[in-house]
Amino acid sequence: MEIYLDTANVEEIRKAAQWGVVSGVTTNPSLVAREKRDYREILEEICALVDGPISAEVLSLDAEGMVKEARELAKIHPNIVIKIPMLPAGTEAVKRLAEEGIRSNVTLVFSAPQALLAARAGAAFVSPFIGRLDDIGQDGTAVLADIVQIFRNYQVETKIIAASIRHPWHVLEAARLGADIATVPFAVLEKMYQHPLTDRGIERFLNDWKNAFEYQKV
Repeated sequence: MEIYLDTANVEEIRKAAQWGVVSGVTTNPSLVAREKRDYREILEEICALVDGPISAEVLSLDAEGMVKEARELAKIHPNIVIKIPMLPAGTEAVKRLAEEGIRSNVTLVFSAPQALLAARAGAAFVSPFIGRLDDIGQDGTAVLADIVQIFRNYQVETKIIAASIRHPWHVLEAARLGADIATVPFAVLEKMYQHPLTDRGIERFLNDWKNAFEYQKV
């Protein structure tokens, strides 16, 4: 399973890219708004840091507006993927963009039927928001499992991005279920590295090394 970073913060992306574990980035209007910078400039910097799919979201809610925005975003870099909301107008835009060779990532997906419609329209990626489903008392991973099973049943080529990740357990479940990608906030990526036994092991190795050399100096 691939790991994408879900952020528009260039410094977070730069650090994660140096770690060598991130193969794509997803952004959205809320994440970009936090940066208080020009959207195009941010996307250009991200594309220079990560050689993989970079999702950039449209703001229009009508098909014509989505397609117009998508064409402009796609000009930024070949790795740009257009995030399109799960709407009838959205799937219309996805179909038109696919015919033009522009990849799309259908976002705000909360059910398997929605994911299937997005795939049928020609989406390159579909993003079920498992964390937001958990937030309202539903089982986000169960929805993800349904999508994975349906796509396997019919050899659907659309890739599944487990999104709205809240913690490392979501990443683990996404991997177990067979999602193609998990897109994670930087804080969750950091937590994936952490384990108390790793910290204790490092501390012990360093102490053993230090004690060994101090003994030799006596």
